[in-house]
Amino acid sequence: MALMIAMLLAMLDNMIVGTAMPTIVGDLGGLEHLSWVVTGYTLATAASTPIWGKVGDMYGRKGAFLTSIVIFLIGSGLSGMADGMTQLIAFRAIQGLGAGGLMVGVMAIIGDLIPPRERGKYQGMMAGVMALAMIGGPLVGGVITDNWGWRWSFYINLPLGVVALVMVSTVLHLPKKRSKGKIDYLGTALLTVGITSIVLVTTWGGSQYAWGSAVIMELIGIGVAALVGFVFVQTKAAEPIMPLHIFRSRNFTVMSLIGFITGFVMFGAVLFLPLYQQSVQGADATNSGLLLLPMLLSMMVVSLIAGRVTTNTGKYKVFPLVGTVLMIAGLFLLAQMDTETTRVTSGLYMAVLGAGMGCLMQITMLVAQNSVEMKDMGVASSSTTLFRTLGSSFGVAIMGALFNHRVQDVMAERAGAMGGKITEQSAQLDAKSLAKLPGVVRDAYEHAVSAGTHSAFLLGSAVAVAALVAAFFVKEVPLRGAGPAEGGAGAAKGAASSSGDGAVSDGAGGDVKAVDMAKTV
Repeated sequence: MALMIAMLLAMLDNMIVGTAMPTIVGDLGGLEHLSWVVTGYTLATAASTPIWGKVGDMYGRKGAFLTSIVIFLIGSGLSGMADGMTQLIAFRAIQGLGAGGLMVGVMAIIGDLIPPRERGKYQGMMAGVMALAMIGGPLVGGVITDNWGWRWSFYINLPLGVVALVMVSTVLHLPKKRSKGKIDYLGTALLTVGITSIVLVTTWGGSQYAWGSAVIMELIGIGVAALVGFVFVQTKAAEPIMPLHIFRSRNFTVMSLIGFITGFVMFGAVLFLPLYQQSVQGADATNSGLLLLPMLLSMMVVSLIAGRVTTNTGKYKVFPLVGTVLMIAGLFLLAQMDTETTRVTSGLYMAVLGAGMGCLMQITMLVAQNSVEMKDMGVASSSTTLFRTLGSSFGVAIMGALFNHRVQDVMAERAGAMGGKITEQSAQLDAKSLAKLPGVVRDAYEHAVSAGTHSAFLLGSAVAVAALVAAFFVKEVPLRGAGPAEGGAGAAKGAASSSGDGAVSDGAGGDVKAVDMAKTV
């Protein structure tokens, strides 16, 4: 329960704040800096994710997790008290630093406490919390903003966070660690610069700056140089922030790729589906979270079923295969939507996509954790989370650029110079702007958005094919449970020798320690 509350904190915040943003801008001003309220949070979360994982591995999971909760709550309280947009951006970055530790901490602690055979069930519950946050976040944000004011969209984190702090402090018992090694500060700095550059390129490219502009080219150059330097430093560091040996495991590398593609597809869908439903199908923007209900409910139910089946059978390879097929099918179906598509039809298409993502969301984390030794549980969890985050950044940027380009082309074709001028600044129009358009232009915009979503989802479907190919390379090693017949050293050793995956945790040491730790607790 404590971990579920912490996961809810990390996921719910962005959803609530997104709904409150128009009110925040109206109160604080600084419309030109609006995107940085989200970008600052995202950057801090992505950059801190690998660091939290390594700190937990070296100095103990519980202390790192509690620290991340405290930092998140401090950022939440300060954000609620912000007097200007600059302050809000800075405080949101503090929030993001804590949020990076929340998500990694939850997954790594599950990996520490729960034997592999049982892990899918609990990680399926976490996927349910994520879906619940995506559905309820915009609704809760609207109610809070309308009745209590936008500052409570941040203050609401405080009571939830205090409950999580108390429960983790009193209920969670983990062995204390104290590593003699030092944190890889140079590797940390290089990775932070590399991730920051990537996120800024995907955030700014095609919107604030042209893709071929000097700023974007410089960021790409800095990012590539930093990441090359990071890889070199990791080969020399005594305690690397992301040990390269974890990528020797075929399963870990494959799951990192599938996680990246899942993030690419999922966040692209979350961005464009409400836009299509509001612009083409005339849906109400106020209840935007409900627009994604078919996809998110399907994802939540299938994720819970996948976790239960994995627990009962100890097998998991079927889920990456079925999940990627459903994901490709769902995206292809969504690409067929046009101005005549009904909400029922689009809801069925979304349910197919949601079922595919439900098969993949937590299985990728489960298999990745079982592909490394116990001592690398934190970096495995953080690396998988990081790849999914980077995938979402690329997905929003690339699918968004394709969408914008297509919308502007169709508007110019159907509405002439006036259509091109209307979408010159942004291909995404709000409800008020749409209502003011002449009937002919509004009809052209509906066809343009339909064409844009077609192109974006078709691209997503093509990218998802790479995930299907990768899924064929997953090597299934039966997961052991907590019972003595399955959890003993002999069984673990046998599984290790049969895995051939180049990592102890597909078999031996890590899982035996996990079973022992679970029994101790």
